[in-house]
Amino acid sequence: MKKVAFKTLGCRVNLYETDALASRFKAAGYEIADSDSGADVFVVNTCTVTNTSDQKCRQAIRQIRRKHPEALIAVTGCMVNHRKDELLKSGIADYVIDNERKAALFDIIDEHFKTGNSDPEGYDRDLFSYQPAFDTFHTRSLIKIHDGCNNFCSYCIIPMVRGRATSRRAADIYDNVREVVAHGFKEVVLTGVNMGRYQSEGTNFEQLVENILNIDGDFRIRVSSIEPDQFSDHFLSLFQHEKLAPHMHICLQSGSDDTLKRMHRFYTVAQFRDMCQRIKAFRPDFNLTTDIIVGFPGETEQTFKESCDFAKEIGFSHIHTFKYSVRNGTKAAAMPDQVPESIKTERSEVMRQISLDNKTQYFELMQGKSQRMLIERIDSEGVARGYGENYVPVILNAKGIEKNTYINIKLGEIVNQGNEEKMVFIGESIS
Repeated sequence: MKKVAFKTLGCRVNLYETDALASRFKAAGYEIADSDSGADVFVVNTCTVTNTSDQKCRQAIRQIRRKHPEALIAVTGCMVNHRKDELLKSGIADYVIDNERKAALFDIIDEHFKTGNSDPEGYDRDLFSYQPAFDTFHTRSLIKIHDGCNNFCSYCIIPMVRGRATSRRAADIYDNVREVVAHGFKEVVLTGVNMGRYQSEGTNFEQLVENILNIDGDFRIRVSSIEPDQFSDHFLSLFQHEKLAPHMHICLQSGSDDTLKRMHRFYTVAQFRDMCQRIKAFRPDFNLTTDIIVGFPGETEQTFKESCDFAKEIGFSHIHTFKYSVRNGTKAAAMPDQVPESIKTERSEVMRQISLDNKTQYFELMQGKSQRMLIERIDSEGVARGYGENYVPVILNAKGIEKNTYINIKLGEIVNQGNEEKMVFIGESIS
């Protein structure tokens, strides 16, 4: 029995693809090994969103080669699409497989072990031919519905490495959902590069979600990171459905119109505010989280203040704060008025504190409310951990309950686990 280990860097799309590939290897009789242990083959699924991402990927590949010199290394993902020639020339990996052929990775590796050689270029290009994952690294099942992007934000290289926007056939998505629910998954997470722009054979994102809600089974749906679009009132009303988790991570990036224009984003602060207000009108306790970039070229103290004020106004319960990182090949890399690293660090800390204050306020709002908690794991001390439908973390005594089951709880005391940012609720079981 051959052993295969996976190292995944980057976004949820990569996580979905790794889960599907791991299941494919396991179904064929391979043993899934920990990435820190020994294996016959290591698959590194890379990210290239920033220069720092490239450095982390190179480091990961080198560490594997140094620790496991005899192992087969297959590198795939966005860094391959961006730096394929560099990776091939370095000879650090045995196989370099681009995103368009990633779904064939099992066949490529399996052919290698059977014949001693394999040619990735001989396999068809296909972004969506992953088999449904049945045994993954996560308790939730990620399902990719969309790939690529047409936005061309000035800081982003994704359209160049993931290609133009492409949507998966709706019928295949429905089949994928049915299969993972049949495998026992209780939560399905829809993921993609720009999901809100999903459009396939007359079905848009709103219709896709509504149709998934009508699929039989005891499961819930969560929408992962999504770009801000003019969501219709009908779409927002879907969050009143018990299967659709009232949480979205909507990527703001900046609360300053001036900065948004230079980022080549396609909305204004006023439009984003209106969207958030309409969401809260349908579900006052709706959990909104976001991404914000600090230190974008040309960001002044005033435009940064506008971002801070807007983040406080909306009350995002979590802000994933990124310090702007130059990405060679993008328009922003050549922009004047690059912000010094020391100022980026200062602004990042300010935004982090706003995020913490917002989280505290949101948790206090939710305290005492009922949630349907999905038990994701039970630790060695008998403590069950998981999330309610609003994506709030909960712990409770695991006596009499099992992993991957739902339990109705009331959100009790708020405690910190390790540091002030890791707040969780102590759940109280209710009938």
